[in-house]
Amino acid sequence: MLVDQLGRPLRDLRISVTDRCNLRCTYCMPASVFGPEYAFLPRAELLSFEEIGRLARAFVNLGVRKLRVTGGEPTLRRDLPELIGQLSGIGGVQDVAMTTNGLLLPRMAADLKAAGLDRVTVSIDSLDPEVFGRMNGLGTHPQKVLDGIEAALTAGLGVKINTVVQRGVNDAGLRGLWLALRDLAPVRFIEFMDVGNHNGWNMDSVVPSREVLARLAGDDLHFAPVNPEYRGEVAARHTDGQGHEVGLISSVTAPFCGDCSRARISAVGTLYSCLFASGGTDLRGPMRGKPGGAALDDAGLEALIAGVWRERRDRYSEERGELTAASREARAGKVEMSHIGG
Repeated sequence: MLVDQLGRPLRDLRISVTDRCNLRCTYCMPASVFGPEYAFLPRAELLSFEEIGRLARAFVNLGVRKLRVTGGEPTLRRDLPELIGQLSGIGGVQDVAMTTNGLLLPRMAADLKAAGLDRVTVSIDSLDPEVFGRMNGLGTHPQKVLDGIEAALTAGLGVKINTVVQRGVNDAGLRGLWLALRDLAPVRFIEFMDVGNHNGWNMDSVVPSREVLARLAGDDLHFAPVNPEYRGEVAARHTDGQGHEVGLISSVTAPFCGDCSRARISAVGTLYSCLFASGGTDLRGPMRGKPGGAALDDAGLEALIAGVWRERRDRYSEERGELTAASREARAGKVEMSHIGG
């Protein structure tokens, strides 16, 4: 079994298919940075579907069992169901999922399901139109996301809902959001993380998961923890005893680096071994080969990936508490979340 320097196996691969998005969420792609003049990647630099499929097969041969398509916003990639069909047809893949803002699901969910997509994780940070509009940067109404969730459920896709929590921004509406959505799908509340370089993260903006759970409970609800379904499950799950579940992703206050089995590929084919990485390994270049030179064959590609994983030591979320603000600033710029998904 392929393991890294901390004994963690390679089991999950997140594949970004675009760096573009149709929202400008403040904690990911703030409009002040990713404005109208921002230069997104040209099409020729993106991995082709054939290249993505080849990479996915290499990772599956090395132990990956779950594939997740991300962005940017993955539904902006033209002919996405074609790629889903390729990924779902790889022998050994147990699950093909996608992270999305849900805006385009009403017209795409059925085709994605038919192509082999198993489930989606949909992001919605508030049901208050004013709060959600500010957080998504474009004034988009939450009903558009709710329509996407309904479309996914109607198509037969599994659905989970993600909510990023920021103190003084959307934390006042957490209980109302959970009560409104708990019958649709499990809701997972995510501590605000210092991903990328432009989201203005600071510890004062973090609402610890234990506080989130206390706010949800109130005087009339009581939650009990649920055992993890598998090693490396990022959400600590709780149930209210009435068939409703809540997940807490505590990357800041209770890091789970010790069980992290995820690798990430950017839309241009760079392999990152951590969400908070400041550098990665180019896979696109070796796959395509230099002009006049030979490209890596499948065995060589697998060897390259395996070598990166064997040397992996990443545990940034555990180290974060040991770093001062100055030392965090001194680190090389981290890869943007819009390049490798969440």
